[in-house]
Amino acid sequence: KALDMGCNKVIIGIGGSATNDGGLGMAQALGYKFYDSKGRLLGLGGKELAKLHKINASGIHPAISSCKFYAACDVDNLLTGKRGAAYVYAPQKGADSIMVKELDRGLSNFARVVKKDLGREVEKLKGAGAAGGLGAGLAAFLNARIRPGADIIIEATHLEDKIKDADLIITGEGTMDRQTFFGKSAYSIAKLARKYNIPVITINGSVLIGREDIDKNYSGLTDGNFSIINKPMELAEALRTGKKLLKNTVKELITFYLSVIKK
Repeated sequence: KALDMGCNKVIIGIGGSATNDGGLGMAQALGYKFYDSKGRLLGLGGKELAKLHKINASGIHPAISSCKFYAACDVDNLLTGKRGAAYVYAPQKGADSIMVKELDRGLSNFARVVKKDLGREVEKLKGAGAAGGLGAGLAAFLNARIRPGADIIIEATHLEDKIKDADLIITGEGTMDRQTFFGKSAYSIAKLARKYNIPVITINGSVLIGREDIDKNYSGLTDGNFSIINKPMELAEALRTGKKLLKNTVKELITFYLSVIKK
């Protein structure tokens, strides 16, 4: 519908999918045809990828080639291998070890046929493994450029212009861990703040990474990291007292800023 209305730029947010099909279903909905070695049309689902032999793009929307597509994601996983879509994300969706191996082989075959028929290399593309391989599918079938979602939002909101004169940047997320520093919003914002030498303090549901690790491996991107959880507690209690916990943590954060950073 967007293409019919003349849209020439589309940003697609990917993540949290229930599939592991390399974007096969999406492409089928867009008019792509997929065949096995005997010329039979493939069905739906990741299990079909191992049988993929030929891709036909003759039935796709004519405006696809003139539209710019961007895939916004917050992971850099490759399509296949131990850090690929099947091994990392399929178990979260109910796949057992046998299914994972089958899906990974299918995705590898998928990448091979995409390169043969469409001339696009997706197997080693960063972010290709996002959303069950949908990153690869968007790159293969829509020639989409995969970018960190946070960077796209920063540009769209002109955030850089708005923070240049800031005294302090406060950001954070549910759980701050090593994944935070692989394209998550908090990381991208902290990196932008560092460009202007603005101190950064994060406020989070929990913090699972130490100061030493941040300084050693991530160039000390943040100046302080606070968790609103101030003692061992059940999730239900944390949710029930969340407002109070947040209020108390903000007080501690401001005290830290005034006495240590701004001092």
